[in-house]
Amino acid sequence: MSPTIGLPPPPVEAILDASRVSRYWGGTLIAEDVVDLAEHERRLCCPDLYRPDECARCGHERLHVHDRPEQHPLGCPELPPAIQVLVFRCPECRATWRILPRFLARHLWYAWQAVEATVKASESSSSSSAPAPSEPSARRWHARLASAGRMLVTLLAIAGGALAELSATVGLGSTREAVLDAFVAAVAPAAGMRLSGFAALVHRLERGVRLM
Repeated sequence: MSPTIGLPPPPVEAILDASRVSRYWGGTLIAEDVVDLAEHERRLCCPDLYRPDECARCGHERLHVHDRPEQHPLGCPELPPAIQVLVFRCPECRATWRILPRFLARHLWYAWQAVEATVKASESSSSSSAPAPSEPSARRWHARLASAGRMLVTLLAIAGGALAELSATVGLGSTREAVLDAFVAAVAPAAGMRLSGFAALVHRLERGVRLM
């Protein structure tokens, strides 16, 4: 039996704000420019298009295809039930890197488009016929967006430039949703791609930190 069974869940901040940069050999990298299935499948046929320029852990310049596991995103009928992704391995430090297209959420069962259609229903142009997520899932997503956005604001401030200016407009006391809304107002990503765009940015600034 798992030692965590029967215990209360960890604080939301412990789940969302945990950096993994120095704790693990490898992890997930997000291909921010891959926003649809067609481009993802094109790159699967030519792994060099997905291959990182270097290992994000040791800097080795030639990574090898290591595995092709499947993701099973829910809530988006435009996507197939199983989507193959690529995992590369560094021959120098043996770190493995899973490459996700931007439209697949890193830690959620549902595709980003489905999550956005739930938490930003009034702003989403999605007309998906997929069944709505369960009420517990929807409540959990809303609760995470309502949690403290201090870590996100800090990351934007450290990044400098326009991102630092964005952080100054929202302040350390903002919720994650307020930071997301400020990003959307500044960048104006297309409907259905707002959460995925900001989540990918956050992960790039500090690998492992999550939007929700």
